[in-house]
Amino acid sequence: MKLKLKSLSFFILGLFPLISHAQLGAKKETFTRADTLRGSITSPFRTCYDINYYHLDVKFDIPNKFISGSVLFKFTAVNNFDKLQFDLFSNLKVEKVIYKGRELPYTREFNAVFLNFPKGIAKGTKDEFTVYYSGNPTIAKHAPWDGGIVFTSDSLGKPWVATACQGMGASVWWPNKDQQADEVDSAFISISVPKGLKDVSNGRLRKVTPLKDGYTRFDWFVANPINNYDIEANIGDYAHISDSYMGEKGKLTLDYWPLSYNVAKAKKQFDANVKPMIKAFEYWFGPYPFYEDGYKLIEAPHLGMEHQSGTAYGNHYENGYLGRDLSGTGWGLKWDFIIVHESGHEWFGNNITSKDLADMWIHESFTNYSESLFIESIWGKQAGQEYVHGTRMAIQNDGPIIGEYGVNKEGSGDMYYKGGNMLNMIRTIINDDEKWRNILRGLNKTFYHQTVTHDQIVDYINKESGKNLTPVFDQYLKHRNIPTLEFMTINGKLMYRWIADVSNFNMPVRIKVNGGDYQFITPHTRFAPLKIDGATKENIQVDTFNYYIGVLMD
Repeated sequence: MKLKLKSLSFFILGLFPLISHAQLGAKKETFTRADTLRGSITSPFRTCYDINYYHLDVKFDIPNKFISGSVLFKFTAVNNFDKLQFDLFSNLKVEKVIYKGRELPYTREFNAVFLNFPKGIAKGTKDEFTVYYSGNPTIAKHAPWDGGIVFTSDSLGKPWVATACQGMGASVWWPNKDQQADEVDSAFISISVPKGLKDVSNGRLRKVTPLKDGYTRFDWFVANPINNYDIEANIGDYAHISDSYMGEKGKLTLDYWPLSYNVAKAKKQFDANVKPMIKAFEYWFGPYPFYEDGYKLIEAPHLGMEHQSGTAYGNHYENGYLGRDLSGTGWGLKWDFIIVHESGHEWFGNNITSKDLADMWIHESFTNYSESLFIESIWGKQAGQEYVHGTRMAIQNDGPIIGEYGVNKEGSGDMYYKGGNMLNMIRTIINDDEKWRNILRGLNKTFYHQTVTHDQIVDYINKESGKNLTPVFDQYLKHRNIPTLEFMTINGKLMYRWIADVSNFNMPVRIKVNGGDYQFITPHTRFAPLKIDGATKENIQVDTFNYYIGVLMD
């Protein structure tokens, strides 16, 4: 998550941390070789192999803020090759790489590691290697807004450690093929921690093993495809609460991991929010995408993150966003923002993942919009519409929502509230709520456990809606400005047009004459006469409640 808000009120000023919600990194105007190595999804050294499985085996030396361990890579050769790239931040040392019982030579460039094989690996071959590494990882100064590892203590002085690395990349703490385009099919996560502490990671706990050196190893298995930044370690004095929910695919296990002294708070807050959230999102988006791995909430020393099947939670057991309403309408104080928003990412972000960070709107616009759908499911459509309308106060219109491709660069933080308002407009244009619901469910079924591009999502919505919405997506995602609906009297006739950056912009919009009903008109970028009986500049009303647009009466 990442939000950038304007200083519109003391309310917004009080939400400064939210300005970069989810640590996607700072904007950059120039790009380096390091950016390309990190962000490219077309490099032959990355596209030559498909990652199938990881086994992370990592020990946390908490007093020294030091980690060490190994990662097993299992892969399938997509092409013939003798060299590949994996990623590991340069402040972490590659101890050795073992392939078929022997050490392999490698070179490092910035945070990229290039592995040279003794002979070519043929297309279709299934193979593996293991990377051993160690070092003091990057410490997150203000997680989750900057990436790395959090080393802190709980209120009783016991160690509390968590990973948070979206945008910066999982290679900030473990070696991997660090891109969103290629998700591992399954993963085994072994985290060793000092005796008396617990680790909670993704998936299901397979085994707990006391080790001879005073550590305990926790083994977790993830049965579903998972993106790298979702893989997590959460280390602390945790308690465990078990529950379940009968959902669309049967029994879904619910596991809550609060700190030991927060069990009563956690049970009350999670009971009030989780099941209504799952019910709402399964209605709108389809079955929870990871029944095999269950659903978890894990108390974290940072605000929160959408770690697949193990959402990190740090909202202090309050409703709203740290007790605040992001919409200013009152609706945002009736539910726990972090539970709802981060869980919405299980469908958009974790189930459907953008191949390139530039298309993070696919994660954040839909998940922002999911908040209003959650409200609608409980308090009705008008409440949901009021909420999404109210969030416009956070929109900056400071740049394109789509970032630069191939350099690990996200776009404007407007991917949240501007993106959510855009999707609400598209729902209004489609003007068929059941069709809209089927589109949202269809996206999650069609692209189930897949990585996708911008065009795939837009093409799907165009096809299923029966409308060419590409100009709408282009205007709101690729340009800073919002379109303006202009009315002008020319030669005694009331004319109208769109002022927009997209040359063929033709978004249908609702207008009415005072006292009448809304009806759709379809302006273009050239003036045309408004053919509505009795319409004048003085009595026209444009639906600016559901449409995030400008209106100009010349």
